[in-house]
Amino acid sequence: MSSGTGHHGHRIRSAVERDFADIARIYAWHVLHQTASFEIDPPDTGEMIARWRAIRARGLPWLIAETGDAITGYACASPWRSRSAYHLTVESSVYVRHGCGRQGTGLLLMEALMQQCANLGYRQMIAVIGDSANTASIGFHERLGFRHVGVLGSVGHKFDRWVDTVLMQCVLGDGDTSPPGDP
Repeated sequence: MSSGTGHHGHRIRSAVERDFADIARIYAWHVLHQTASFEIDPPDTGEMIARWRAIRARGLPWLIAETGDAITGYACASPWRSRSAYHLTVESSVYVRHGCGRQGTGLLLMEALMQQCANLGYRQMIAVIGDSANTASIGFHERLGFRHVGVLGSVGHKFDRWVDTVLMQCVLGDGDTSPPGDP
């Protein structure tokens, strides 16, 4: 799947296995330097490929943004919870390469991810944002139509401090205004 070329020459497409060395490097920077992820040790390329395979086996999208030959970010959707009543709700993840922020990459990725999930019949998307002080990510999600639904206080401990998790939610497609189909 290709979404064509967007802002600053970014092209959005589905991830393929050869992309995961770059994806692992992008994610590793966030794991090591920010609280966006609560992982402490960055997963290697093999672990990232295993995660991608599990997401794809469920029919969910994993997208990348590239400019020229460089992968500048990725976004994916995963099941929100494993219990069957949650089957129409997904959780989003989006990460942009360090130094490539504020160029529209994350916006293009999330818009494409949200559209693909809506097309698949999903009705709600949850963003789990590490750190209530992460105002950039909170504002970014608000611009995409996510609304603040809660804070889990001090549920993580990273970089020698307690860290909150902010929960945000966005309606996809018809949301709860019509009976569900099966994604």
